[in-house]
Amino acid sequence: MQLADFDFDLPPDLIALRPAEPRDAARLLVVGQGGRLEDRVFSDLPGLLRPGDALVLNDTRVIPARLFGRRARGESVVAVEATLHRRLAPDRWNAFMRPGKRLAVGDRIVFGFPEDRACALSGLGATVTDKGEGGEVTLAFELAGPDLDQAIEDHGLMPLPPYIAARRPEDERDRRDYQTLYARERGSVAAPTAGLHFTPVLLERLAAAGVSVHFVTLHVGAGTFLPVKSETIAEHRMHAEYGEVSADVADAVSATRAKGGRIVCVGTTSLRLLESATDESGTVRPFAGETAIFITPGYRFRAADGLVTNFHLPRSTLFMLVAALGGLEAMRGAYAHAIANDYRFYSYGDACLIWRTT
Repeated sequence: MQLADFDFDLPPDLIALRPAEPRDAARLLVVGQGGRLEDRVFSDLPGLLRPGDALVLNDTRVIPARLFGRRARGESVVAVEATLHRRLAPDRWNAFMRPGKRLAVGDRIVFGFPEDRACALSGLGATVTDKGEGGEVTLAFELAGPDLDQAIEDHGLMPLPPYIAARRPEDERDRRDYQTLYARERGSVAAPTAGLHFTPVLLERLAAAGVSVHFVTLHVGAGTFLPVKSETIAEHRMHAEYGEVSADVADAVSATRAKGGRIVCVGTTSLRLLESATDESGTVRPFAGETAIFITPGYRFRAADGLVTNFHLPRSTLFMLVAALGGLEAMRGAYAHAIANDYRFYSYGDACLIWRTT
């Protein structure tokens, strides 16, 4: 398949810059068999599921992974920006750097704004130990473990997606809005945004409806924002991301399937991880490791019966995934309906509930 097969035109004014209030007031487009569409509200979700169904949610926690600093080399001082995207060790991260061409192995960077004396005192410095393609580098920090975590928390900014960051600056409200209410495991540089729609009351209503909720962890990397550059889909390579499925969750999800319940993943991250942990027989296994699974039309789903997800960018791997689940023509129709009816798109936007076509 070609990249152009996943293209569509989106009016810029449909890109949401803030989430709905309350969170579960977002709209929900249900995409059923044969592309049948139904306009609902996210708070309707308990009534769209059956007793015995299971929801699988990603409990990763977004860190403020954008860091601004200065590289000094002799008399030459250059302002730089880092977006952390993959932790390698207690003191090391892979990061996308701008301007990457101005950095060399051995350069020391001090992160924090010039007027931020607290940053200098906290020692949030790092050395470039390796340099890859596309501005990617490895940073060895002078702090490690919890001390480094706290320094990043103190001095970093939330890594808003480019389509929001280009239109407004990050602010304190984003520290709350760009985080699910059940976020626990630190490590993501992008939110699992389908989960942003859940509220405590909605989770209580799901439990009362007999729908079980299970948590997996996939740390979302900045690679999720990188464009697909190859015109031929089969040539694209995904960035690896670390995830975990516990033995308890694996057993519970497999038991749900055995009893005839449906498995509904909340977010493409949960779906990709669960599919990575499921064998050919449909049995979910405990999993702890990296996955670079790339789901496109023609993929045979092993675990997921349905998906709750937001509306995605054209020509993106995420739109390819939903096209694999719901059918390419059905999803083209669903997105055309959403655009014609002013649904809000992307991370802070509205949602879909997509049922698997086969």
